[in-house]
Amino acid sequence: MSSPDAATLGRSAQVVASALVAARFLPIWLAMAALLAVAALFAPSTVENTSWSYILPYMTILAIAALGQMLVVMQAGIDLSTAGVISICGNVLVGVSVGSNHGLTVGILVCLGLGALVGLVNGILVGIVRLNPLIVTLAVGQIVLAYSSKYARENTISLQVPESLSSWAAGKPLGISAVFWTGVAITIVVALALRYTAPGRRFQAVGANPRAAWMAGLRVRTHVVFAYTAAGVLYAVAAILLAGVRISVDPAFGASYLLAPIAAVVLAGAALSGGLASATSTWIAALALTFLTEMLLIFGLSAALQFIVFGAAIIVGMLVSGDRMASLFGRLLRTIENRPAGGVRTVNDITS
Repeated sequence: MSSPDAATLGRSAQVVASALVAARFLPIWLAMAALLAVAALFAPSTVENTSWSYILPYMTILAIAALGQMLVVMQAGIDLSTAGVISICGNVLVGVSVGSNHGLTVGILVCLGLGALVGLVNGILVGIVRLNPLIVTLAVGQIVLAYSSKYARENTISLQVPESLSSWAAGKPLGISAVFWTGVAITIVVALALRYTAPGRRFQAVGANPRAAWMAGLRVRTHVVFAYTAAGVLYAVAAILLAGVRISVDPAFGASYLLAPIAAVVLAGAALSGGLASATSTWIAALALTFLTEMLLIFGLSAALQFIVFGAAIIVGMLVSGDRMASLFGRLLRTIENRPAGGVRTVNDITS
């Protein structure tokens, strides 16, 4: 039997690489399909229109916040300020607009600017000052959360969001929530930007191998600062949509978004070491978590179990993380490269 030439081996390696990269994002799609099957059998009310009218808006809000977290994870970081940003943006929205439609535009712009500012502070402390992202973002999040409570006590006259925002959030173009369509549009933009634009590919490259990116002349710290700043903007968008869905802002506004976005990103198969991530898989992970929470409530379990579910989801996601898939991919490539040039290759050679 003649030995395969180098070109054939190269193509085979590319096929294996593509398959394994895709496989790192496959588990969450399978998990979502399994959840739908279980719900259809044991909790059919979960898949009824009434349930979806609740699930779709809230999963969209979680998905947008998770996209922000995904950008940070792609730079090998983590952001625990999400709940604080969402809380302060919600309170500032009603505080600036004073529940009036005339003040809504200004309130939205202030929220977006505030989210960007908090993200920029996180980015500078992590990317430039080189502080630990876990500790820094947790501290910044607590500071922001404390100021949010103070602002709400001193400046919020009405807890109601402007009627135009709540009316828009309640709208259903093509029979589906307007919030959902907004989330779909944002997800598509993020996915296309990361995959098909030069800045997006550089962003992934910097996260995957910062040292190599620095040697290639890329500004590594700038990308880290950008990741946290963009994440802050997406958290602000999530807060605006959440305010529209909930109609009013309460003291617990945003509290449930501390762990949920992290759980969604981990379950979606993002590489925790930085680099690879999928916006569409993150969107599906947010849907799966929201759907699972709704199932638990229909089963009669306490809403407090939501945090247990998110914590368990993070652990499970770590066990089947994309990093483990990348390690497997590396072992497979080393096996291929170490085979003698004239040797006969079998299935056992690949899987050993």
